Amino acid sequence: MNNMDYFSLLQWPAMVVNILAVWLLTSRSKNKRHAGFLLSLLSNGLWIVWGWFAQAFAVIGLQIALAALNMHGVKKTD
Repeated sequence: MNNMDYFSLLQWPAMVVNILAVWLLTSRSKNKRHAGFLLSLLSNGLWIVWGWFAQAFAVIGLQIALAALNMHGVKKTD
């Protein structure tokens, strides 16, 4: 397996983390929503790494925008 194959596999944990984050964001618990925003930031980072190696620059732009919104969400749940 070459490096691109390993980076291609990165999309799967990014997807799982993203789904878990969204599930937590729908919680009524402030702590769970806060954890959801933090997991969403982790997902953004994973997608940015994947996007860089896949040369998916629109994905990178989207994830940067979503990360900014998630940072705003983290501040609002503190």
